[in-house]
Amino acid sequence: MIEVEHLTKKYGELVAVKDLSFKVDEGKIWGLLGPNAAGKTTTMRILTGYIPATDGKATVASLDIFEQSNQVKKIIGYLPEILPLYPEMTVHSFLNFVSEIKQIPSSQKKEAVDKAVGISGLESVRGRLIRNISRGFKQRVGVAQALIHDPQILILDEPTQGLDPAQIIEIRQLIKSLKGERTILISTHILAEVTQVCDGAVIINEGILMASGSLEDLTASFKEKEGVAIKLREEGKEVLSLFGKIPGVARVSLEDDEFKIEWAKGKDFRDEVTRLIVEKDLGLIEMRPLGIGIEDLYIRIISGGIEQ
Repeated sequence: MIEVEHLTKKYGELVAVKDLSFKVDEGKIWGLLGPNAAGKTTTMRILTGYIPATDGKATVASLDIFEQSNQVKKIIGYLPEILPLYPEMTVHSFLNFVSEIKQIPSSQKKEAVDKAVGISGLESVRGRLIRNISRGFKQRVGVAQALIHDPQILILDEPTQGLDPAQIIEIRQLIKSLKGERTILISTHILAEVTQVCDGAVIINEGILMASGSLEDLTASFKEKEGVAIKLREEGKEVLSLFGKIPGVARVSLEDDEFKIEWAKGKDFRDEVTRLIVEKDLGLIEMRPLGIGIEDLYIRIISGGIEQ
């Protein structure tokens, strides 16, 4: 649905995006993740036709964003980082105004506005001035204006920025409710945004692609060791030593009340670990695969801890 190939954007000598390539499948929610000034907003502005690229190619629903920009804009809903709102207008009048800008036929405007208001949860503030509603509702108005022409694709730049915890939860639930019907790309520097909302992520830093894929594929591909985390009835250094004596086990540690047993990638010593627990009557409470989380992965990539 969204495909970016070798995208580059220069501002004079500054290279904001460098040779960036990634793909987002139809109906998925994908995160564009990176620290501040990583090139996220520049990438989104290129994809929405707001600014041109210096080099490379990008397609949306098989439409070239440079050669067919007008057609692309008709199928994309865009929420920029700075909300495009008019505070002196009511929520309803603003959305009606947006429907005109987006050239929705007169016979369909009322239905389009009503649908955007309903999806975005704006019924209670529909007749109020935008200046008098909360930051959370303003963000919902921003989402509604992006949705009003029923786009196939939503591009949301920092959708929860500046919101309080309750408002953040509301906006995340709203975004998740749109999954499936639309393909969604979210720009964020907040890890929780990706883990709680997205199916996958594109991680960039200083305009360069660092990693891309589903959350499961990303964590699996960068996992250097495999193993298990277990909780037992019996604890202590003696138990730690027993696991360390299993041939092939690379590392054993005890963090809080959980043992972590690691071995080389491609090996599997779960049978040996289980056998030892039963033989020594250690009392197995829980066993789960030991994996790298997206948070650990992100920190390691951005800090240069993983070579590309």
